[in-house]
Amino acid sequence: MKRRSFLLGVAAGLAGPTVLAPAAPAIGADGPLRPGWGTDPTQRQWPGRQRQNRASALTTLPTETKQVIIVGASSYTTTYATLETFVRARNGWQPASAPLPARIGSKGFSDNHVEGVPTTPTGVYSIGPTMYGIAANPGVRYPYHRLVSGDWWNENPSSSLYNTFQHSATNPGGASEALWQEVPAYTHFAVITYNMAPNVPKPVPNKGSGIFLHQFSTSAGNATAGCVSLAHGHLVAVLNWLNPALSPRIVLSPYAQLGRY
Repeated sequence: MKRRSFLLGVAAGLAGPTVLAPAAPAIGADGPLRPGWGTDPTQRQWPGRQRQNRASALTTLPTETKQVIIVGASSYTTTYATLETFVRARNGWQPASAPLPARIGSKGFSDNHVEGVPTTPTGVYSIGPTMYGIAANPGVRYPYHRLVSGDWWNENPSSSLYNTFQHSATNPGGASEALWQEVPAYTHFAVITYNMAPNVPKPVPNKGSGIFLHQFSTSAGNATAGCVSLAHGHLVAVLNWLNPALSPRIVLSPYAQLGRY
């Protein structure tokens, strides 16, 4: 989903707080999100201030999922969210880092996201099999593709390749994104599998495309066109922590609706 078209409206977002209240501590407040965290079920809970363990309320995650990201917010309409990471240990879900301030779509969350509307789709999703970025691999455990000219995300609902990565000398049409040109948002990013496998067998035309976990487009942070965005350092820490061997999932939802997942 196009990111640049929303930068002109960032000023409206800057009028609000830069983080949710109460403020979410920076990742360095309790220490870095350690890349190895979650590989040893005997590891103790993240040191520091105790907080509500939202992952413990989740009931639909696959048994093989050992890492989960929760992107939650106080309502459907806010654009300010908090990203929390958890690992499944022997005594249940435990925090893997301090909460991180995030931004979502400029029209908040939606249970019925569609193409061209800047909402972030609610639900439980996987992390796509490949991570991408304009910059070199920061150390992720997933296969990583460094973007080059001609790398597109196909956002043309009329295309048979809708909602997929595509390398092409020509624009696939519609609102397709020239990924290599989206600086700084696509310095690095992970794909959230909304309207794509394994959540659906085949992308449904007009249901929405290009939902990513990526970097803020502005230094102050800004609402997105439907993606989830973080500060650069926080994003890299999360991407490096994610481990495909642990079948991670990402949950997107207002807090009041988390119980359905």
